[in-house]
Amino acid sequence: MMAAQDFNFLLATDSYKITHYKQYPPNVSKVYSYFECRRKKGAQFNEVVFFGLQYLLKKYLAGPVVTEEKIQQAKVFYQMHFKQAVFDEEGWRKVLEKYDGRLPIRIKAVPEGKIIPRGNVLFTVENTDPDFFWLTNYIETMLVQMWYPITVATISREFKKILAKHLKATTGSLEGLDIKLHDFGYRGVSSQESAALGGAAHLVNFCSTDTVAGLLMAQQYYGCPMAGFSIPAAEHSTIISWGKSREKDAFECLLDQFPSGPVAVVSDSYDIFKACKHIWGDKLKERVMERSEDSALIIRPDSGDPAQTLLEVLKILEECFGSSLNSIGYKVLPSYLRIIQGDGIDLNSINEMDVCKQPVTDPSKGSKRGRLSLRRNSDGFIETVERGAGKPEEDMLVTVFENGTILQEYTLDEIRKAAQLWEEDVSPSQHNKEDSTTLEIHQKCIMNGVH
Repeated sequence: MMAAQDFNFLLATDSYKITHYKQYPPNVSKVYSYFECRRKKGAQFNEVVFFGLQYLLKKYLAGPVVTEEKIQQAKVFYQMHFKQAVFDEEGWRKVLEKYDGRLPIRIKAVPEGKIIPRGNVLFTVENTDPDFFWLTNYIETMLVQMWYPITVATISREFKKILAKHLKATTGSLEGLDIKLHDFGYRGVSSQESAALGGAAHLVNFCSTDTVAGLLMAQQYYGCPMAGFSIPAAEHSTIISWGKSREKDAFECLLDQFPSGPVAVVSDSYDIFKACKHIWGDKLKERVMERSEDSALIIRPDSGDPAQTLLEVLKILEECFGSSLNSIGYKVLPSYLRIIQGDGIDLNSINEMDVCKQPVTDPSKGSKRGRLSLRRNSDGFIETVERGAGKPEEDMLVTVFENGTILQEYTLDEIRKAAQLWEEDVSPSQHNKEDSTTLEIHQKCIMNGVH
């Protein structure tokens, strides 16, 4: 990933945007754009968690981002790229001279962590100086990358809804909900920055992670000293290095090395069922039973069909260690023994003129008209108000960036509070689906575990 001091904002856009300053009608002085997650019939999710803009603003847009050196670098690059002089050297030098390299742009956005129905404005972008109308959409390329942290935060929250529903149904409470989904996604993404963005987005909803990059992002950009936690755990290489005949010794080593606190041991290197029955449930049974609730052994299956494998593992462990009934009447393993499933888990958008696109081939891509605001209407639902008709006092959009300066910041704690589940979300029928019958989602907040 490019070091911050080496990053050239002038090169952080789609090539064709370099030429757009030549394409606007004469006398244009204001360009106003917005971002939404489009509403589309049949979409998997009908609401989204807004997250990640603060990181992009702090890292790439705040402060002096235009220098003479960067102007010259961009000039040379685009001359080679286009094989003609199309770069607006004069325009960028005006930004440097008039604003000391700070961007004359205003961005208004919903507070991070807010749950917003799809099809509504999430943030708006406009130039604050009429000379730089072309700058508004120049930064679109970077800002549209918001899709990724929004998507991860939204999917993570959907998992949380499902987990909350079943946790409450089978235990009578939501205790420990915030650690029920652990992030092992570091290796599964395309880059270090993707790991950081996706990892931090997951931490909006949960506190369990192995993605260090996400923790560092939450620490550096969202004011959270330590946003997530992990435990000692084995991987296949540390188990198989002992050899197949010494799998029992490999397991016992973990118990010896980590006598206090939870420890997770991947147990499917050879045969998960034999490992549970003959090693954990026989040869090491006494060692396992010596541990406490605070030092539980966590057995990790890591292959096969999750449902079938887990049911069989549970059956074997119950036969070896017994079980008890909780207050709801469900069986529970002894407190010193738990299971974590590590594989195969997923879920089954001066004269002002309002301009918009209306593609006949896809009505869902039609854009909203004019200046936008976001409000909660008299029925309690969130809606976008178009054509500048909204009342400023009702607008949920907050000015977060103006003329190179961050005006509003959010801590991860504030974002988590905004993204927490509602009573509605634990209802068996409510998993980000259309709902026209209840307003309680806006009124009742349930426990979300302890962050």
